[in-house]
Amino acid sequence: QVQLVESGGGLVQAGGSLRLSCAASGSIFSINTMGWYRQAPGKQRELVAVITSGGVTNYADSVKGRFTISRDNAKKSVYLQMNSLKPEDTAVYYCYYWARGHNYWGQGTQVTVSS
Repeated sequence: QVQLVESGGGLVQAGGSLRLSCAASGSIFSINTMGWYRQAPGKQRELVAVITSGGVTNYADSVKGRFTISRDNAKKSVYLQMNSLKPEDTAVYYCYYWARGHNYWGQGTQVTVSS
């Protein structure tokens, strides 16, 4: 089992910044993928950004150039730096972990961007 604990969500004005953090614990494999998904009201959950344990990243087109994902393997943590936030970035952001065919989700953290 893997447990994911997110932090860093909140309310911010358009154009502002937030940094999300996620710490993993439990049965963590050294080779894994971690990242962030989000779900806005009435919409499906969508990928925001993911990063492999080797540092390979993938971003949604809607956040490229504004969001940066990073990780600290020693701390078993993943981060999402969100800059130039827009109202359409408002959603619940979920931390994600995948390894050996198993995926886990955090409880989610709310990000609200006011116009």
